Order: sequence, then C-alpha cells, then structure tokens
Amino acid sequence: MKLDKPVPGGPCWTELGTSDLEAAKGFYADLFGWRPETDPDKEAGGYTVAYLGDAAVAAISPLYQESQPVAWNVSFAVADADATVDALQDAGGTVVLGPMDVFDLGRFAVVFDPTGAAFQLWQARSFPGAALFNAPGALGWVELMTRAPDRATEFYTTVFGWSLSASEDYPQWGIAGADFGGMVTMGEHFPHEVPAHWLPYFAVEDVDDTAAATVGAGGSMLMEPTSVPEGPRIAVLRDPQGALFGIYLAGDER
Repeated sequence: MKLDKPVPGGPCWTELGTSDLEAAKGFYADLFGWRPETDPDKEAGGYTVAYLGDAAVAAISPLYQESQPVAWNVSFAVADADATVDALQDAGGTVVLGPMDVFDLGRFAVVFDPTGAAFQLWQARSFPGAALFNAPGALGWVELMTRAPDRATEFYTTVFGWSLSASEDYPQWGIAGADFGGMVTMGEHFPHEVPAHWLPYFAVEDVDDTAAATVGAGGSMLMEPTSVPEGPRIAVLRDPQGALFGIYLAGDER
C-alpha cells in the first residue's frame, strides 16, 4: 500500500468481530506480535485495541448483535460521516448503523455498498486510526471481493473519488496516485453463500511461516502461499473462529 497514514477516503482502520474475544486476542498476539489492550470501561463492551510497540494497528471486539458475522471489517476515513452517508445512499448504498459518536474518539457508521459488501466510515476526532501501515503485523492492503465489479466501480469512484487502474487481471483502487487496494470478481469458484466483502491484508516477515502458524493454531488456509506475477507473495487465511484475512510479504508491496 502506497499510503502510510490515514487520509480522507483511504483505509484507516480494521477491526475484528469475533465469537471468542480471549481466544482471538491470544491467536493474533502470537501470530503478529500484537499487544492487545481491552478497554475496561463497560460502555466500551470489551473493545480491544492491538498495538505494535506504541502504535495502534487494529482492534478486536466481541460480537454485538446475533446477526453479526465473525469477520474482519475495514474502515475508511472521511471528513464528514453524515455527508458521506448521504452521498452513499444517493449512490445506492445502505446504512446499517449510525452515524454515531464514539466517545470523543470520532464518529462512525456501518454501511453496505450496492453489491453487498459491508464497510465502515470513520470521521476522526481524537483517534485518527492506525498509527502504522505496511510494517510486519500492520495493515498493508485492502481488497474488495464482489460479484458486480462494474457497479462497485461506479459506486466507489462516485462516493470517494477513488481511481481504478485499467488492469483486467487485478484492478487497483487509489487516491491521488497512491494505490491502497484491489478488486477481485467473485466467480463460480466462490461458494454462493459467501457474500461480497472487504478483505484486509497484513504485512508479515514470512508468508509461509505465518500460514503454517495459523494452521498450527487451529486456523486454516483458503489460499496457500502464492507468489503473484509482478506482485508480492500472499496467502489468504481463516482464524480459528472463522474470520478471513490476507497476508503478504512485508517490503514487497504492489
């Protein structure tokens, strides 16, 4: 990812909703070297921020609703959450929650694009988002998986002003020339019940070792370690509770 800090329209944070908070904290601490700190305030509902050193890099939280899936969620920075929600709805998106204030940290909303992919909007106040990108254990890429790429392109370029490269093999999203993610068309090899979704990728020092460690800890591999032509070495994994995430070789950004 060519972005190294949160910018308007770009990915700024990723958080996991999980069915077993303590197990997930231990799994990712071992896998990525995270130091998880759970907010003791009851109003925070067990929300846990993961750190690398002093840098906040991601979050883990319990499931807050019965209908909420075990999944990683991607947040995009916006200057005005309410105005973005209006633009999003005009472009065919839907709002699940918010916009609402999160203490003095910021204002957020949970939304769906017209192709069914959920994501979050984050209007920063005291908390801008991740303090580290592209380093081992930190977020370094986001990928939209969708069955309607043309509709997704129209939506995201309208709402966020993103650019999209002309590559047929792997179109990439960007802001002012800085690519931060890609888009994959979900073909017949994707099970019908798998919805469109955003997939976060974390940088790691060794893709093969991290994939093996995931399996050893009770997770699984959806895509085994693969070297992408003219791209990084990557893998797509599932944690022991069922959440999907990607990894790629640090320093080998797209």
